[in-house]
Amino acid sequence: MRKAIMIQGTMSGAGKSLLTAALCRIFRQDGFRAAPFKSQNMALNSYITPDGLEIGRAQALQAEAAGIEPSALMNPVLLKPTTDVGSQVIVNGKARGNMRAAEYFRRKTELIPDIRYAYETLASQYDIIVVEGAGSPVELNLKENDIVNMGLADMLRIPVLLVGDIDCGGVFAQLLGTYSLLEPHEQNLIKGLIVNRFRGDLSLFDDGVRILEQKSGKPVLGVMPYIQHDLEDEDSLSQRLNKSQNTGIIDIAVIRFPKISNFSDFDVLTQYAGVSVRYVSAPEQLGNPDLLILPGTKSTIADMQWMRETGMEQAVFSLARRGFPVFGICGGYQMLGCEISDPACVECGGSIRGLSLLPDCRTVFDPEKTQTQTAGTFCSLPGFFSCLSGASFYGYEVHMGSTESSSAPLTSCGGRYSGNIAGCYVHGIFDSAAVSGALVHALYQAKGLQYHGEVLDRRAHREAQLDLLADTVRKSIDIAKVYQIMEDGV
Repeated sequence: MRKAIMIQGTMSGAGKSLLTAALCRIFRQDGFRAAPFKSQNMALNSYITPDGLEIGRAQALQAEAAGIEPSALMNPVLLKPTTDVGSQVIVNGKARGNMRAAEYFRRKTELIPDIRYAYETLASQYDIIVVEGAGSPVELNLKENDIVNMGLADMLRIPVLLVGDIDCGGVFAQLLGTYSLLEPHEQNLIKGLIVNRFRGDLSLFDDGVRILEQKSGKPVLGVMPYIQHDLEDEDSLSQRLNKSQNTGIIDIAVIRFPKISNFSDFDVLTQYAGVSVRYVSAPEQLGNPDLLILPGTKSTIADMQWMRETGMEQAVFSLARRGFPVFGICGGYQMLGCEISDPACVECGGSIRGLSLLPDCRTVFDPEKTQTQTAGTFCSLPGFFSCLSGASFYGYEVHMGSTESSSAPLTSCGGRYSGNIAGCYVHGIFDSAAVSGALVHALYQAKGLQYHGEVLDRRAHREAQLDLLADTVRKSIDIAKVYQIMEDGV
């Protein structure tokens, strides 16, 4: 059985990514070999596959749901915004350079052979391919030569399910408006509608289902309830980034850089009882956190300049001088050093003074991108981060350039520390129970308290969350009808 189904949404954030993950898990539970596919993704949350290739983080989660290793075949084109009008273009897991949006729009059809090869290779290896669209399929000014929504569905002859988000309001306008703006041959590709994120008594939408079916002529396959889950979100749409107030016993503040990336690094910390993770974008929001984190960023030099111009740099200095622990990851680690240089114009050229909280660290950007999975242990450490001494971790690195230092390393994979300041390149370094558990216990102890809750591993937690998501989707959507749609094709 080699079949496919495509999930398109009425807009960004309609729930495509998680529904794709849920279907991958359901097909796996039903005994099929399934794989996710997204021809083009725009995201700053990325992941490194076992063979050192870069894809969108959402496709890695979907592969996990399917019980398979992530592959660059699942996301042949990844766009990582570097400015408001340009992105780094990653094809088949490797960077091809930066392009302005207008240039990419003109040249995107050049990528069709790569997209077709990736899809056809996956289709030869798996029983079912679950394809995810991007944004809305009726952005009329961008529809020409589409390679990710209806253009892709038409090219590969894949039936489409259209998802609308009722929690945002206007779900009739979303679904019926989107459908009406499609060309007749595109409308024929739509085989069903799904209403997502309904709060309250589902029976109250019975009339809504009837209206949608009458006006569109398409079946409503289900009404999904609003699901409380702890699975990572797509970039700027994440509600996690809007949380700036402390609501826990332990207060962890993360600097919200303008080009923040891989903020899913900190999702594991939100699993712990009494721990609050908040994102701050102004000095007055910092307060006195128990731990301050500088996360990854796609534009290290520009975001360092932003830190300086907004007063965030001075606020971070003040906390560090008072002994508050500070941890930097990737771009945040580079900022903790004394200098960041870009002689090859990888980002914007030139150099900038860093925070100098790790005064022996200097970073030089290089056109060659480091992309690797990694695992290791923390070295024997002094100060607050002594709690991590000997702890094992797993994760991955994805960065431009390298950081040189003659001081003692933080981990067996590099990184540096100075007193209560530490940093490294490893994304996901907190995900293991050994690291996150030790850190949370130490944060509680620093306040004269004891942590009595569970110690949690992020991978195991995601597995449970994916099962919960799949169970809800199976109960809410006519899965038998989904199988029939795949069987009938287009």
